[in-house]
Amino acid sequence: MTYYITYGKFQHYLKEYYIRTGSRMQFPEMISYLKRKGLLCEGCPESTPGHKMFSHMSDDEFEKILDNMVLTITPDLQLSPYVRESSIIPTERDVFIIRHPRYTRLFLHTHNYFEINFVASGSCTFYFEKESRVLNEGEFCIIAPESRHDLSISDESIVFCMMLRKSTFNTTFFSLLSQKDLLSLFFRTILQGNSRPNYLLFFVKDTDWIKTIIHNALGECHKNDSYSNISCINWMNLLFSTLLRNYSQTLQFYNYQMGSDFSLVLQYIQHNYQTLTLSSLAEFFHYSEPHLCTLIKQNTGYSFTELIRQLRMADAVSYLINTNLKVSEIAERIGYNSADHFSRVFRNAYKMSPQEYRKTQSSPQETFIPFA
Repeated sequence: MTYYITYGKFQHYLKEYYIRTGSRMQFPEMISYLKRKGLLCEGCPESTPGHKMFSHMSDDEFEKILDNMVLTITPDLQLSPYVRESSIIPTERDVFIIRHPRYTRLFLHTHNYFEINFVASGSCTFYFEKESRVLNEGEFCIIAPESRHDLSISDESIVFCMMLRKSTFNTTFFSLLSQKDLLSLFFRTILQGNSRPNYLLFFVKDTDWIKTIIHNALGECHKNDSYSNISCINWMNLLFSTLLRNYSQTLQFYNYQMGSDFSLVLQYIQHNYQTLTLSSLAEFFHYSEPHLCTLIKQNTGYSFTELIRQLRMADAVSYLINTNLKVSEIAERIGYNSADHFSRVFRNAYKMSPQEYRKTQSSPQETFIPFA
């Protein structure tokens, strides 16, 4: 049987239990407690109007609206160190967003979906594997699947938790991460790699715009029409676009072996690949060449040489399709000393010459006939 409770009442009971007993509960434990006490509703209470948009609202204004939104509860939800997306994300949804409950008990767990946490105000403690750190207002954390973690929310702080199916994240949102963008390749490697747990951490300055996006995406999660799911996905696309466009330079991540400036290494390679050598890169960032080779391979899937070639070929394809530059001019622009060398590398990658590739990508222009 399905039960219902508003955000406000659920948070009220969590806080009341903590004040009365000094103990905290996890979400499933509180649900079981509320069911035993008869505090869950069998009928769905009236919620926020479906047409409501949430722009230019203060935290307090949105909190009042959110407190009246309804959580749909499955009482048999079990507390488990491994959570499957089927038990937390509604069947008809690709994205599910909640305000993270306060006063919950710490319980490290893993799951097979992506989790994204944004600290809208206040702070929280982020526990990840064997470390912990405080996340403050404006920090935005994307947690890869199969990563052991939990959050402890400070009293009255506001943290939004976004849960995305792995299949949706890989097929829909990663289309934003261009193959040509080396930092995007790094994001994919960090978040999709199954070899070890990881997260990406951004610091957002324009919190008002991010809050507007999240508020509206959360609102879509509580609408029941045929457009709400795709609308929520579109809000999340806008969120990721904003992060990639404006906050890549703030990126940090979890790794046992390297510091948080590795994204700067990738950005440097992206902008200087035409003339860059491994020795000059190692000297610039004060790494040994063998160690730098290892880091690049582990975190992009390519060796330094392969990475440079991939970047050159990506720009070569763009020049061939979008410009009338001669092959020799393209070769010079992407860092090859001769057109012959460039052509050999290109043919090896694409099984045809640059000239042949350009012909396959060009289509004859049709004559425009008005009112045809």
